[in-house]
Amino acid sequence: MPQALQDAKQCVFAFYQALDRATVQDVPKVLETYCSADYQWRGCHPFNELEGQNAVSDQFWQPLKTSLKKLQRRQDVFMAGENSLASDGSVWVVSMGHLMGLFDNDWLGIAKTGRMAFLRYCEFTQVVEGKIAQSAMFMDIPGLMVQAGVNPFMPQTGAQLIQPGPMNHSGLMLDEQNAEASAKTLSVINQMITDLGNWDHDLSLEEELALSWHDDMIWWGPTGIGASYTIERYAKQHSGVFRSSFSERVFNGHVCKFAEGEFGGFFGWPNLSLKPSGGFMGLPASDKFFDMRVIDIYRRDGEKLAENWVFIDLLHFFHQQGIDLLARNQYLSAETQCDIALRI
Repeated sequence: MPQALQDAKQCVFAFYQALDRATVQDVPKVLETYCSADYQWRGCHPFNELEGQNAVSDQFWQPLKTSLKKLQRRQDVFMAGENSLASDGSVWVVSMGHLMGLFDNDWLGIAKTGRMAFLRYCEFTQVVEGKIAQSAMFMDIPGLMVQAGVNPFMPQTGAQLIQPGPMNHSGLMLDEQNAEASAKTLSVINQMITDLGNWDHDLSLEEELALSWHDDMIWWGPTGIGASYTIERYAKQHSGVFRSSFSERVFNGHVCKFAEGEFGGFFGWPNLSLKPSGGFMGLPASDKFFDMRVIDIYRRDGEKLAENWVFIDLLHFFHQQGIDLLARNQYLSAETQCDIALRI
């Protein structure tokens, strides 16, 4: 298995290098070279599920590279592992970081800025017999909206910023990692899921979090929620708010979960179905369940978790409740331009 992981890393890393170098016109050829004929791609709303190389090229990569010129991938985490949720020995690679480019053309209705822009992303990629068979790529599209001058959300509880990589800069695991360390990381993540899976017990929220997390933990949340530092602030700025917003939840499971070295993570499609009886992020309360797609990437430090990068498909979560954030963005962008014109 160690060699299979290294082979998968080499395949995906070569794909990324070729994709970065490719012109917009060359993108289809890159996907044809590195991806399987029946390539499956999952992405956040409005892309959702795309089937085949042509669809992924035409609907995602070519428009993105047209909008973000001189696109470069700035990775903070790169790792591979065997999917712990499958019995077929399937191997996946994770890349997390930012796609950076010059925002020279509108994308998804988000107005160009002519300045450099960062699109935060995390991608799970399955490699089968030397070819990329499927991918799940979550992006913080609202973060790009904010960089373009329009925030579609109410004031958020956490901090909004371009998020850095791991504190110890050890996330790019091009080389083989210690198998015992990988197993320990996965065990700590699984224990955390167990510890935090029950919201009805005698521990306070901060005491519960302390079972799995260092006190100086960092939770790198998505635009609209934001980042929090320390257990105390995370409890106040996100976890407590989240719990008070949802009276009922259904865990739907994950598609892939693994760890390598001191890093690990998972994604679901969707992970959760939640009933926002207390409202959430300014939305009205509802007695209906709505799906939430999530990617979580963790860094372990010793016996506990130290950092957590979280990607939530908020465009999809809002869309289920009748709110199109991309359409709202276009309206607010036009309104902003009108205000500027009136001032001049």
